[in-house]
Amino acid sequence: MDRHSFSHNGLTFSYLDAGGEASPVIALHAHWMEGLTFRRLAEALAPGWRVIAPDQRGHGHSDHAETYSREDYLGDLEALFDHVGVKMAVLLGNSLGGVNAYQFAARHPEQVRALIIEDVGVDIAGDLSFCLPWAGTFANRAALKERIGSRLWPYLEDSVRHTSQGWRLAFNPHDMVASEAAMSGDHWADWLASSCPALVIRGSESRVTTAEHLAEMAARRPNTQMRTLRGGHVVHFDDPSGFAAVVQFFLESLHSVGRRR
Repeated sequence: MDRHSFSHNGLTFSYLDAGGEASPVIALHAHWMEGLTFRRLAEALAPGWRVIAPDQRGHGHSDHAETYSREDYLGDLEALFDHVGVKMAVLLGNSLGGVNAYQFAARHPEQVRALIIEDVGVDIAGDLSFCLPWAGTFANRAALKERIGSRLWPYLEDSVRHTSQGWRLAFNPHDMVASEAAMSGDHWADWLASSCPALVIRGSESRVTTAEHLAEMAARRPNTQMRTLRGGHVVHFDDPSGFAAVVQFFLESLHSVGRRR
């Protein structure tokens, strides 16, 4: 995947693009993470699918922002569609990215071919304030790792930066707290507003979602199926081969529908 950038509303955004002429899948990461987290999925889906994975505002190599509202994220995604010249894409999103995906589909159904929602619900009341002690620069990588803790560290390694002052994270934890607060709420109306094919994936050990809630999401929305895979909240990281296989099967079903038509 090659790295590119574009500008929108005074911010510079970075994104990874597998390139080619294949049908696009825009993959949206969770809080703290960045587009690079989908590199293994991009390899697994090539050459049949072109994965485009942006670093969303405040994450990765993209600029930090003053605000992290729902409309901010959706506007950024609309600008990405325009920049890469994609009229319609499959949207895949984990956590923050999943909410952004189904809310974008609610507002722009003509641009979303299908949804793949990874371990996030539609009734959200999160709090990321526990990550505030991660802010700042640390003398060495080990000190930053100790502050974050061994359970979450593997998911954040891509977001670690080494600077002349020391070791830090690519994101500002205070921004993440604000972003999560803006994401909280009842989003059932957005989830039910679109009717394109959708796949909901849950991690069997997730501490963020419940099987009952995600099953209700699948039951209430037309053209929606649910799968449970081994792992926690970041299923594509915990079970990359299983995740890729399920996604590949779902994507191929879209091609089958197109051929029958």
